[in-house]
Amino acid sequence: MSSPSKRREMDLMKLMMSDYKVEMINDGMQEFYVHFHGPSDSPYHGGVWKIRVELPDAYPYKSPSIGFINKIYHPNVDEMSGSVCLDVINQTWSPMFDLVNVFEVFLPQLLLYPNPSDPLNGEAAALMMRDRTAYEQRVKEYCEKYAKPEDIGAAPEEKSSDEELSEDEYESSDEAVVGTADP
Repeated sequence: MSSPSKRREMDLMKLMMSDYKVEMINDGMQEFYVHFHGPSDSPYHGGVWKIRVELPDAYPYKSPSIGFINKIYHPNVDEMSGSVCLDVINQTWSPMFDLVNVFEVFLPQLLLYPNPSDPLNGEAAALMMRDRTAYEQRVKEYCEKYAKPEDIGAAPEEKSSDEELSEDEYESSDEAVVGTADP
């Protein structure tokens, strides 16, 4: 069996070669962002989230830590921290799984089949159980407000220069950015 660091490298390369945009946080291979699109046939369709992934030293024997950076309305995601309550990742993780599984199976399943009986967002869970239509409408509102491609930043350097602007300044600065080519 290869060492955990080789496996980490291999899984990360496999993720980068798939259709996911991966942004490294630092020089190591333990922390990075992945752009994740909401599954079709769900109220999350059209939403794009920046997911922070942190690989523990013992990966793949210990599960990765996964969190949403931009807001999402979901019973099993903490609205403030973005932490994901996901059994497969947190409790039933196995070294047989890899990072591509997280983004192609586990997260889409979480969004398609929320579990309101084990919530991190009690309000979302209660609304989902009480009024499914209103819940799906709120999900779509959050997607529109927080999960458009520009909300996760087209490039890390654009994100950092826009961070200090207020929301009003940011909206007015959109005009200046239109039509410029990415470096």
